Amino acid sequence: MSPIFDFFLAPYYERAPYLIVLEVIAFVFGIASVYYAQRRNIWVYPSGLIATTVTMYLFFQDELMGDMMINFYYSIMSIYGWWNWARIKDGDRVVHVSRTNSKEKWIGFGLFLLTMGFTYGVYKGYGVDIEATNYIDIFTSGIFFTAMWYMATKKLENWTLWIIADLITIPLYAYRGWGMLSLQFVIFTILAIQGYRSWKKHLDNNPQAA
Repeated sequence: MSPIFDFFLAPYYERAPYLIVLEVIAFVFGIASVYYAQRRNIWVYPSGLIATTVTMYLFFQDELMGDMMINFYYSIMSIYGWWNWARIKDGDRVVHVSRTNSKEKWIGFGLFLLTMGFTYGVYKGYGVDIEATNYIDIFTSGIFFTAMWYMATKKLENWTLWIIADLITIPLYAYRGWGMLSLQFVIFTILAIQGYRSWKKHLDNNPQAA
């Protein structure tokens, strides 16, 4: 078997079959969620909820507390985003694609710092020895947290944050032996780039809706 196939398959040889099935489910629904997000389709949230709930369980099994907590937050924010995107007033959607203003940028930065502090506390609370990869996990958790909030409020900048954090996460998960999830984040990165272009084009063509 080639080294590439060994990389993706070796971690699963001794893994419980039900965990492999759950990882496949998370993979499929995770991709579907980003696909719907590209198209500003509200199905981003129900599909995302399935992916994040399953992924949260998988990370708990592997004691990846930072990843687990950020997926818990994804689940909460998916419910909020679902509600926010669905709001209609006078026959029109309340929330439209827009750029962040100065206040929202500062709020995002505050969420980034708070999330890193909270994730660090979760690791300490569970008695996990924090290594270099865990600090990377803490950092990306802060980026993902902010990106999810920007997504829920339809801010264009959410895609920039997804791209940055996805690129960091690809080698991180590969190093941990999560071949399938590492591949998923490669796909996420491609979809996020496409999503940024799609939302920006929509915003440029509909400035009155911002």
